[in-house]
Amino acid sequence: MSPDDMVLTPTGLRFRGRMWPCTIGRGGVSGRKREGDGATPAGVHAITGMLYRPDRVARPVPWAVPIRPGDLWSDDANHEDYNLMVRAPYPHSHEKLRRADRLYDLVLLTDWNWPQVTRGHGSAIFLHRWRRPGFPTEGCVAFRPDHLLRIARALTPQTRLIVPEALAG
Repeated sequence: MSPDDMVLTPTGLRFRGRMWPCTIGRGGVSGRKREGDGATPAGVHAITGMLYRPDRVARPVPWAVPIRPGDLWSDDANHEDYNLMVRAPYPHSHEKLRRADRLYDLVLLTDWNWPQVTRGHGSAIFLHRWRRPGFPTEGCVAFRPDHLLRIARALTPQTRLIVPEALAG
């Protein structure tokens, strides 16, 4: 492990000498992630990108990409665009990135099941804002909004999300 790593623990995410409260998937941690299981996948995941809502937050870092109206994420395991950002109109199963709520105002992308996609092994695992403390995600890792912003600004190109297999139930 390196000082740049974010490490999930039973009590939060350890990063830059701090413990950051977070929530994970309703399915807990899994070493056998599948689409729709609600689990946070065990493993070492690179941070591959950052998205933000420019109408709600200032660009957190120069390399962050704005979320535009019509930006979606394909979660249709039977389609060639599975686990990729796509644009509306998109008739296949997807998740809106430009949401009415504030969950995706700032999103850190991981390399879970990407760029080599295995259909059915789960689409994107994001780091994003939580609904409220203790409320689980669909498999992502979620934080208090001000903590997420501080984490986003502290990332380096070497930062990885480490989800230990030992946390799997």
